[in-house]
Amino acid sequence: MTMQPTIADPDGGILSRRQGAVFLIGLNRPAKLNGFTPKMLKELAAAYTAFEHDAEARVAVLYAEGQHFTAGLDLPRVAPLMGDNNPLVEPGQIDPCNNVGPFRTKPVVAAVQGITYTIGIELMLAADIVVAASDCRFSQLEVKRGIMATGGATIRMVERAGWGNAMRYLLTGDEFDVATALRLGFVQEVTAPGDQLNEAIRLAERIAAQAPLAVSATLRNARTAIENGPHAAVADFHATQKKLMASEDVKEGVASFVEKRAAQFRGH
Repeated sequence: MTMQPTIADPDGGILSRRQGAVFLIGLNRPAKLNGFTPKMLKELAAAYTAFEHDAEARVAVLYAEGQHFTAGLDLPRVAPLMGDNNPLVEPGQIDPCNNVGPFRTKPVVAAVQGITYTIGIELMLAADIVVAASDCRFSQLEVKRGIMATGGATIRMVERAGWGNAMRYLLTGDEFDVATALRLGFVQEVTAPGDQLNEAIRLAERIAAQAPLAVSATLRNARTAIENGPHAAVADFHATQKKLMASEDVKEGVASFVEKRAAQFRGH
């Protein structure tokens, strides 16, 4: 899938294309710091759904055009939709914030830079790995606007950083830097500004080279542990491993080990 930049569109847009096994999803409203409009939110859900259903795509990379990831929601445009029942993620679509099902079964790597506010933090925390440029400026500032973060920050910031560390920033809306984000577990790798996307793609390609069924099973089991506790995850170990052991990918994995070569997994 390929979309050409639509920078002149005042409502912005979402770019998507597949590069080998990597599905690129780009925020494209740089003139407005990639502030999210309703159109962008709907297109983002559509892009995540397209990634989930693309059999050739094994990993997605979420990134943004321009110098900043996103200044957050364009409130004058989005606020009228926040209090009514006008879903920006249609039934059956993949939620980019990973809060409601159906849940994606394949991993996402986020590449962030510059201003990364509100929904930007929530999107990166909903991803599986985050690569951040050293110039990042983060803020979960909903309390400064009289609203609450509802994209997952109240859950995932506590999950990653602990109660006190999360409340330090959720309740003040204070800005924090990339060193703090790294310390709190919000990001996993830091690069020079401009290198974050290439590094995210490199990581995605490394993931894409692994056995797809095993990658999906790993994601699913880790999610089970978070949602239902470690005992529920342990209870799934045997049945999941039994299915994986019956796959063609396991045969290829063993053969590649014996033959001392890189495995060529097909996801079967």
